[in-house]
Amino acid sequence: MKKIFIVLSLAFCMILSSSNCVKALDDASLGKLSVEGTKLVAENGEEIQLRGVSTHGLSWYPGYVNSSMIKSLHTKWNANVIRLAMYTAEYNGYCTGDSSNRTTLKKLIKKGVKYADANDMYVIIDWHILSDGNPNTYKKSAKAFFKWAAKTFKDYDNVIYEICNEPNSGTTWSDIKTYADYVIPTIRTYTDAVILVGTPTWSQDVDTISGDLLDYDNIMYTMHFYAGTHKSAYRKKLINAVEAGVPVFVSEFGISEASGNGTVNKTQGNKWINTMDKYNISYVCWNLSNKDEASALIKSSITQTSGIKRSNLTKSGKWFFDVLNSK
Repeated sequence: MKKIFIVLSLAFCMILSSSNCVKALDDASLGKLSVEGTKLVAENGEEIQLRGVSTHGLSWYPGYVNSSMIKSLHTKWNANVIRLAMYTAEYNGYCTGDSSNRTTLKKLIKKGVKYADANDMYVIIDWHILSDGNPNTYKKSAKAFFKWAAKTFKDYDNVIYEICNEPNSGTTWSDIKTYADYVIPTIRTYTDAVILVGTPTWSQDVDTISGDLLDYDNIMYTMHFYAGTHKSAYRKKLINAVEAGVPVFVSEFGISEASGNGTVNKTQGNKWINTMDKYNISYVCWNLSNKDEASALIKSSITQTSGIKRSNLTKSGKWFFDVLNSK
């Protein structure tokens, strides 16, 4: 059985308030994660908080899934999770590309999981629906994919499954529950790993599902935001959800506008970080690429996919690098 380790300085931990501190002590094995109440907990029952980055679409920016890059995310960035974003319906998406493309994507995911495991990081396998809107559109493909993934990685303690990125276009919570009830039992055949479930309106309406959660263990519900667009009213939605008993995981966010482009808003970004830290909510920043847009973490002029320095980062990248290294 694979194990994950993280080292935190007790002295550093003690100077923080308990709500802002990942509760894992020196050389303590976090092991397989689970969900208790609204909290993500380690194998020893202690609350933990994951912080890290998401790739962009694996079909478009595959080069960043390499051992050196993922190692640097842990040792230089201070991240403990990476999200592998696999689009489903866009160009060369898992469901729209050919069989050769699907094979390539599976190989990338295998590499990502193994590199993360080797570098003491958790990894989220993200079924990145977007233009398909309703996760039921490709539910048979999703079920087959997650059967493969759960069976392939059943002996890894570091894998988290995100079964629908951003339901949209009028998709209701009832629609999402129908999809989840179709896919989750397949995963549970092989593993009781943590599963992330998207919520309505691009995973922004997480506050609307309280009192109607799925009937499975180790489930968390995602909220996504972009600080240039989503401000105090959306933070209130997050707070309301958690205080109503919804276990929330912010599996994607940025400090650009909701389009992924436009201006960045560090002030609002810092307010979001403070809120998530207060409630010990895990968060993953979009996106690890050099795409010429505000949400990309690497400058478009930088072509290498490893050995990335802080000076190679965009405004968003430098901001998040500093956020992670302040923890």
